[in-house]
Amino acid sequence: MNNIYLDNASTTFPKPKNVIDSIYNFLTNIGGNPGRSNHDNGLQSNRLLLEARETLASFFNFNKIENVIFTNNITTSLNILINGCLRNGDHIITSSMEHNSVLRPLINLKNLGVIELDIINADPFGFINIDDFKNAIKPNTKYIIITQASNVTGSIQPIKKIGELCRDNNIHFILDTAQGAGVLDLDFNELNLSALAFTGHKSLFGPQGIGGFIISDELNEICKPYIFGGTGSLSHSLMQPEFLPDKFESGTLNMPGIIGLMEGVKFIESQGLKTIYEKNKFLRNLLVSELKNINGIVLYEDTNSKNYTSCVSFNAKNIDTAELSFVLDSDFGIKNRSGLHCAPLAHKTIGSFPTGTVRLSLGYFNSKEDIEYTINSINKIVKWILASFIVNNFNKGGF
Repeated sequence: MNNIYLDNASTTFPKPKNVIDSIYNFLTNIGGNPGRSNHDNGLQSNRLLLEARETLASFFNFNKIENVIFTNNITTSLNILINGCLRNGDHIITSSMEHNSVLRPLINLKNLGVIELDIINADPFGFINIDDFKNAIKPNTKYIIITQASNVTGSIQPIKKIGELCRDNNIHFILDTAQGAGVLDLDFNELNLSALAFTGHKSLFGPQGIGGFIISDELNEICKPYIFGGTGSLSHSLMQPEFLPDKFESGTLNMPGIIGLMEGVKFIESQGLKTIYEKNKFLRNLLVSELKNINGIVLYEDTNSKNYTSCVSFNAKNIDTAELSFVLDSDFGIKNRSGLHCAPLAHKTIGSFPTGTVRLSLGYFNSKEDIEYTINSINKIVKWILASFIVNNFNKGGF
């Protein structure tokens, strides 16, 4: 049985060799805690941490490396930004395609009576309409917080237009790049961002347990620290440092993760972002075009649109979503993810709630042969289902 990994939207696998080697080298030969000691091991960690900030800042086209903040994942990053920046009476606009990493902290603040919240519905294919956002703006609208691309359908949102809208109306723009960073172009300044939250373990090819955000000076003036503790600086003071990055980086950093993330970004740069995007696009188009030809497959997307990342969501008629996912894995070795993907409103938007969908999310290390095998496997499953359906109805006198 083949072993085909198509769950890259959850976490990319495998990781590039330079990522694995860099983590092993750090844990074997360096291992120091940056900002805590002056011995050689600690100083080497300091230099690597500085290089990592420089690498991330350059990758997202931001010119102040101290504004690159490392966290343990993008959920933590978004919680720091949302809970640290939003104030009583602020009006926030987001979309129905968001992950719970955005929706849950916003809903919590709304339920506490802190903020006003508008959740703009996307169309049935997962795309937002910029005019709906324009019409939702009020005098107290302070933030638009959205994802660059859906983790359910892969629909890419018009974030450049959103950035222009925010600029023209003096609104802060916070972007969730979990499904875009490493695949799509991301220019902090061109997009008029106030903050960009990223995660390491998806298309940036880093390990799990590392993420972060980049914050503008303007938003930093507003944002309060959400986590307090040791920073290795101002140890005489019981107050959290106000300078970056220490303001938001309490506790020991995940240096193996940071090193791996940095090498993941270097791998992307060595391959070329456009090369990665074009390969993913080719494989996705092949997958979608063949799925459309299988009777009984329900695709959750606009097949005339090209604005998608590598996620493909589908179901098969007359078979439970979870069962289809299980058979793909157990009988054909195709690693996938089923259910609601931590994005319940997105599934309500596209009409797949409450069962969700089977999601196939390909990556740079997949091949044309992987996709062809997957299509053949799904075709076999659908034929089995149809044959079983006919037999069962015949035995029940249904024909």
